[in-house]
Amino acid sequence: MKIKRALISVTDKTGIVDFSKSLEKMGVEIISTGGTAKLLKDSGINVTYIGDYTGFPEIMDGRVRTLHPKIHGGILAVRKNKDHMDQINNLKIEPIDMVVVNLYQFEKTIENPDVEIDEAIENIDIGGPSMLRSAAKNYKDVLVVTDPKDYGYVIEKLEKHGDVDLKTRELFSLKAFRRTADYDSEIDKFLSRRFANENILRLKFTGGKELRYGENWHQKAKVYSSGDGLVNAVQLQGKEMSYNNYIDSQSAIEAANDLKEDIGVAIIKHTNPCGFATGKTVLEATEQAWNGDPVSAFGSVIAITKTVDGKTAEFLKDKFVEVVIAPNFDSDALKVFSQKKNLRLLKMEKTNSENKEYRFLSGGVLEQDCDNGYSDKFENVTKIKPPSDKNNLALFACLACKHTKSNAIVVAREYEPGFYHIIGMGAGQPNRIGSLKIAAEKTLDNFNKMGMDNSEISKCILASDSFFPFPDSIEESHKHGFRFIVQPGGSVKDKEVIGACDKLGIAMTFTGRRMFKH
Repeated sequence: MKIKRALISVTDKTGIVDFSKSLEKMGVEIISTGGTAKLLKDSGINVTYIGDYTGFPEIMDGRVRTLHPKIHGGILAVRKNKDHMDQINNLKIEPIDMVVVNLYQFEKTIENPDVEIDEAIENIDIGGPSMLRSAAKNYKDVLVVTDPKDYGYVIEKLEKHGDVDLKTRELFSLKAFRRTADYDSEIDKFLSRRFANENILRLKFTGGKELRYGENWHQKAKVYSSGDGLVNAVQLQGKEMSYNNYIDSQSAIEAANDLKEDIGVAIIKHTNPCGFATGKTVLEATEQAWNGDPVSAFGSVIAITKTVDGKTAEFLKDKFVEVVIAPNFDSDALKVFSQKKNLRLLKMEKTNSENKEYRFLSGGVLEQDCDNGYSDKFENVTKIKPPSDKNNLALFACLACKHTKSNAIVVAREYEPGFYHIIGMGAGQPNRIGSLKIAAEKTLDNFNKMGMDNSEISKCILASDSFFPFPDSIEESHKHGFRFIVQPGGSVKDKEVIGACDKLGIAMTFTGRRMFKH
């Protein structure tokens, strides 16, 4: 055994007794502190109390106990450095070969927004980070362990080899430095709020992986991970994800999330839902989403809320799609998709919504709450009231609008009782009436392709992501045959817009919730 002496001091006691028993069986001397020492002694483990080891008692309610030359000298001495070893021998300092430390639970303490400052301060660990940093610095000679999940791995290595390999030591050193960095970051954020009335934003992403290129071929790009979400989805097959694949896939997931209670499909092209539908089956929803704009769906990313089956895979087999994302794919679907070697399949079982979103600026960053959820409180504001059976269709249209770039106009249709799809969409135009004209044109074009009469437009719902600033959009809607409009409301000219609807026989509903997406 290369490891002869271990210092153990942990706040999180998970697994520490069994870990220490295993070390003791291998002849490792254990030095410990306070509550950890008591727990190990009560468990029948032979432990040297820190005060007995240093010859100096714990003082100041435990604020000072490991900050001692006998501790840090034993940790920091480089074994191959003769001067170091001569010094610790002359000073009767024993080498410490393993440091097992996790820290006071500062982060848990400050979860209480009303925590007293004195309580928070007392939960700032001083000795723990010092020992972690000392051991991590001298990783070639001292194994540092800060995560209880690593105990089993360490024991397995020691039992088989009597030591832990250099690569593991390097990774554990990195883990310790990351832990102290995260810990100090939380202290900084908390004290900045309390002492300086200043909000500090610190973002942590790891595993930066180079992509082939960025948004365009001449741009370099990387993707970093926060530990969950899209970046950590399981890729079952296909080429590596590209920068643009990630961007569109994120939009697809966000759109599909709003349909997660249904069998739903979002087809995304350049971050806009060119297809959006619900259905009785995954195949039906996929077909109806695709029919919303088959031209734009070429080269798209598709997110599906339920397990993809073989029939759905057969439908998509001869279509050019970049990515398909779903909670799962059955064996028949995987067999069909295996014929499309370049198609990326991503398995994402968990698609929880994020709480915050960020946009980087020159010299700063914007933070805002994510636009989760939706409004289902409709207020009918015109003389003509839409029938109550249009409410779910109106809600579906609003969800589609929410995921479409502003200025956004979406036309939604109930193709079967209780099931809906987008039939036309206008996005990203500098004025709302421009988006409306594009949406109407696509709707009528789709009707022609589907062999439907243009009068069917009167049964659709036209949704806008923000208020209509002038009555001209209402006049344009009437020109194309729309009879039902849903929008947030809130314009200074709402009365004029409502008056135009009353004059032209259009029913209008306000949601009170704007859905801009820039």
